[in-house]
Amino acid sequence: MKFSLFIHMERISPEDSEPQLYQEMLELCRMADEGGMCAIWTGEHHGMSFTIAPNPFLNLVDLARRTKNVRLGTGTVIAPFWHPIKLAGEAAMADIIMDGRLDIGIARGAYTFEYERIMPGLDAWNAGGRMRELIPAIKGLWQGDYAHDGQYWQFPSTTSAPQPLQQPHPPIWVAARDPNSHEFAVSQGCNVQVTPLHMPHTEVVSLMERFNAACAANPEIARPKIMILQHGYVAKDAADAELGAQELNVFYNYFGAWFLNKRPIHNGLIQKLTPEEIAAHPFYSPEVMQQNLLIGEAAEVIDRLKAIEALGYDEFSLWIDSGMSFERKRDSLKRFIEDVMPAFA
Repeated sequence: MKFSLFIHMERISPEDSEPQLYQEMLELCRMADEGGMCAIWTGEHHGMSFTIAPNPFLNLVDLARRTKNVRLGTGTVIAPFWHPIKLAGEAAMADIIMDGRLDIGIARGAYTFEYERIMPGLDAWNAGGRMRELIPAIKGLWQGDYAHDGQYWQFPSTTSAPQPLQQPHPPIWVAARDPNSHEFAVSQGCNVQVTPLHMPHTEVVSLMERFNAACAANPEIARPKIMILQHGYVAKDAADAELGAQELNVFYNYFGAWFLNKRPIHNGLIQKLTPEEIAAHPFYSPEVMQQNLLIGEAAEVIDRLKAIEALGYDEFSLWIDSGMSFERKRDSLKRFIEDVMPAFA
């Protein structure tokens, strides 16, 4: 099993300078590149200072000039927000600039907050339909002259300009959760990204079962890769692990509040959660975080990762966004690289 880094600029307070957050992100990416990780992933979000990522291609092109070894992936672009011709061309241009290191992850999106602002009236069903229409279309555009007459987009014969450096195209990854998404991804020959979020290990097992079922249903397709994305914190001792669990508990409370889209937002930041609100959340607690996420000293994290590897996952992506200070994220990543990854060499 290989290891990668999943990262955005992330904040819950306006006191965190955006330029400083970008510099901190670059430093963590440098560590991942020099430390032997296989890839860096960053996503797309709009209008949310909680996760600052308006265009992953901008970040990845910059990272391509600052790194030497890692693949550079969108984790993910939001399919409904892209026209196929625009996505095919911009991804291909990025692939050329990045010397053929691009992986492109695609998702339907998740935040109603973004749907309301960029495509009012969009729901999850139509967002999923757009993703399913987009992927064959960009593959066609990368092949050459391609005309499209679909439910969501129509255009006459067109070619992606430019063509990507990688042929026939950069690897495509689909963010999948339900069995139909796994089935679609595998049938298209796409790799799969999954995240159990804060759920227990049984969800990790279930996600692999859905992928395996999709592969079995498409025996003529070479088995794609599957990557799992999950939070983790490699602690220096037991007390440090408890603190990491508390910090990730706060992070998931904000994550859940953004997802519900019911809380007041001012200048891109959600109204601050009170300690009482955080303590009262029915699904999250520091204990749940420590039980379900990869939080612990190196030996414990290794054991949990070995269980994930045994299920057949090809890649584990460490989701480092956490609400922790830069120094704590940096130290955890250093321990992950130096104390955990060698067990999988």
